[in-house]
Amino acid sequence: MTPLKKITIATRESRLALWQAHFVKAALEHHHPSLTVELLGMTTRGDQILDQSLSKIGGKGLFVKELETALQEGRADLAVHSLKDVPMVLPEGFTLACVMAREDARDAFISNKYSALNELPEGAVVGTSSLRRAAQLRARFPHLSIESLRGNLDTRLRKLDEGQYDAILLAAAGVKRLGMGERIKALLSLDDALPAAGQGALGIEIANGRDDVAALLAPLHDADTFVCTAAERAVSRALGGSCQTPLAAHAILEHQELYLRASLALPDGSRVLTAQARGERSQPESLAQGVVNQLYMQGAQSILDALLASPH
Repeated sequence: MTPLKKITIATRESRLALWQAHFVKAALEHHHPSLTVELLGMTTRGDQILDQSLSKIGGKGLFVKELETALQEGRADLAVHSLKDVPMVLPEGFTLACVMAREDARDAFISNKYSALNELPEGAVVGTSSLRRAAQLRARFPHLSIESLRGNLDTRLRKLDEGQYDAILLAAAGVKRLGMGERIKALLSLDDALPAAGQGALGIEIANGRDDVAALLAPLHDADTFVCTAAERAVSRALGGSCQTPLAAHAILEHQELYLRASLALPDGSRVLTAQARGERSQPESLAQGVVNQLYMQGAQSILDALLASPH
């Protein structure tokens, strides 16, 4: 296999996506000094349609489809994604070749008036794009008004600064990566907001058969993050996780043992099921299945049926 001299990264053109692509570019150049790395910026349908919730327009796959087309056509060699935006089942012909070390997986509370969720008064307006966050918030803080918030990170912060919201919730990883950590007033505890599967991690997708690209990515792969996110994504996959499903899954390694937590909720927060388990790091899929079985025993099927029956 002749070593590649040049590769192209497909990326969305939001500021965060470009940061992530440049981060991968720098890591590749560090490990392969003779390699030339270029970026191919693209706008996806998920970036273009901002006046509707993701659950209504087709889900997170809208952020990756155009990038996958570039891989398929050979215009790019790899695509960099926020792992939480990657569908749980990839289209035929593609593979997740690399998962990089995770940033903070928690959700961030951002407000210009308040320091924490429990300070918000009755009727305070909280913005989020996530059904998962909204359901968990409604369950724990029913006195708050939860409103939809779409757009890239800068757009969401601008809407907060314009006074459209009293507070907003964002993935902490993106805020920190863009050097805006000072905007974070508090990091939500895992009890208040269990993260989405894969949150805080970067995933790198390639076309099947690109062993030459996979070899270049090998030094960037983080085995600990991979096994944790594999367990999380297995929970989501088993429950049909998508933007239409208020589902959370988060795993950590403790003394080389996997500790996995998951939750499934109705969008209005009236029912929230939770489950957890510990197991060997070598068995993330079976650990996930055990957690999924717990959720089904608590009535997960009735929640999934209700989600299918009602448009969001």
